[in-house]
Amino acid sequence: MSVHHHVQPPAARDDEADLARWDDDGAPPTQPRASPAAWLRVGAELGDRLVDLSGRADLLVTCRPGTRSGAPAAYFPTLGEVEFDANLFAPLKPHEIHPRIVGDERNYPAAWGVFVHEAAHAAHSVWTEPDGADPRAVEAALLLEESRVEGAHLITRPTDRAYLRTSARTLVMPDIAHPTLQGIEHAASVAALILGRRDVGILDTGETRAVADLCEKVLGKDLLATLTRIWSAAHQCADHDATTMLAHGQEWCDALDAAAPALPVPANLADLLSGAVRIVMDSTATTDAADLAAHQTAATAMAAKSTAQAQDRAQRASQRREAAASAKSVFNTSGTTVAPDGSPAPRSNPVTGSRRPTAAEQKAAARLSRALRAAAYRERTEEQTTSPTPPGRLNMRAALARDAQRAAGSVPTAEPFTHIRRRSSPTPPLRVGIAVDVSGSMRAACAPVASAAWIVARAAALTDPDSRTATIAYDTHLTALTRPTHRAPERVTNFRANGSSHNLANALDALDHGLELSRPGTGRLLVIVTDAVYTADETAQAVTRVKRLTTADCAVLQLTLTARSQHLPGTTLLHLPQPSSAPAAIAKAATDAIRRTR
Repeated sequence: MSVHHHVQPPAARDDEADLARWDDDGAPPTQPRASPAAWLRVGAELGDRLVDLSGRADLLVTCRPGTRSGAPAAYFPTLGEVEFDANLFAPLKPHEIHPRIVGDERNYPAAWGVFVHEAAHAAHSVWTEPDGADPRAVEAALLLEESRVEGAHLITRPTDRAYLRTSARTLVMPDIAHPTLQGIEHAASVAALILGRRDVGILDTGETRAVADLCEKVLGKDLLATLTRIWSAAHQCADHDATTMLAHGQEWCDALDAAAPALPVPANLADLLSGAVRIVMDSTATTDAADLAAHQTAATAMAAKSTAQAQDRAQRASQRREAAASAKSVFNTSGTTVAPDGSPAPRSNPVTGSRRPTAAEQKAAARLSRALRAAAYRERTEEQTTSPTPPGRLNMRAALARDAQRAAGSVPTAEPFTHIRRRSSPTPPLRVGIAVDVSGSMRAACAPVASAAWIVARAAALTDPDSRTATIAYDTHLTALTRPTHRAPERVTNFRANGSSHNLANALDALDHGLELSRPGTGRLLVIVTDAVYTADETAQAVTRVKRLTTADCAVLQLTLTARSQHLPGTTLLHLPQPSSAPAAIAKAATDAIRRTR
């Protein structure tokens, strides 16, 4: 036929004879084409991978420049050997090829495609021709075998399709360019090689249209349909069924013999077939290049996404470390003010002293505590189950249905006993962080915020022992007015506002870490008392923290007291013309936060 057979009979090794010939003619001794020793490792590693590809561990792979069969690769069933031409790896050198590493085959897809094709032969070309078989029918059966084994291989290893498409360009084109058959048989062999691969899913219909149209024109629609039926039937043949494969081969020969006398053969048929096959191979190469580019784009995007995620995780870890360091320095036991770097700055402390809470503040704390307990209360959940036996309330309708089922001789499915299990829902604790701006423009907020901080801390302690609150005064430096402890403060901390600049970002970090405002499961509220007249850099840093908290479903409230206040993006703005209403506003926001908690 017009193809090299990839299933070869035994062949003698004659390298030594090549070297010994003409040793006495006076010419320089013949040099070997290339030293096969360098390719021994590559052949051994190909043998390891052949076990996975073919499911056989009894085969030897030899890899060296050139092959005995003349084909790029060949499978010798009687020798248990796959022969592979090392020139397929060009321009790679042996030390650059490591087939044992899964994925290394992407560096030499054409060579690997040929190897996969031979592995398909090793796995599925297991039938042997009987003695006395018609050589021409055997030739035809071996032609049909080319696409049959690739289709069978795809069933178990569909991901090898891309490599088999590449191997088609390596194996088919040389056979088309140097045909051993002429005329109608040449056209039929091209149809079997190209359209047969189309029908097993190696090539696409659109890619093979040039060959299909030419073969229909040369062979005729009826003969092409007959040949298509023959190779389609061969694709369904079992691996060991030599009788059926030879029958298909004989049927192939008979169809060609019957149709050949009536079919005119174009004078330039070989050129026409080569051109059509070249169009097919160029189309497949274009498709494969586009698929590879899309795969590389997706891989690049995935790698970029993975890198971005790793950077994001590293950034979040760094932020958590910074927040922990900030919380540790701010909520110190000595009550000193700290600079942005965590060092003490006692001269910038805005605290002016403390006082006993007033009766109104104590009543406000008691009212807020009752409101928080009411908001935190959760109804018991009820789970109703049925069963065929007690305990439970008897449902008479289900009981009668069960008796009727039993009387009818069927398996009773009715469950007449109903049991209700009631479970108490946990009460969510409260987390409230207050960040108050103590720059010079916030003097009016000092007294009401000091009162609100004590009221909220006292109410939270009375509501739930797991509740926490904390208040930080910030300008350039940070000062903890109340700390996240189990005990409520005994006295109200007074402070003044005469600072400069705004270090809200570090204040939010400290409150977030100290109160776990980013962790769900509690009623979480962050209150920022500020006019938000910041520089662009101060605003950007604060907005980043606010966005992180709102993304974690923490409510963020901004209280403003002056008309010229700015809205901090991401916060819920609440303007209070009367500073004295700040405690009530904060209490209401805390109640809403714990009510929304599930």
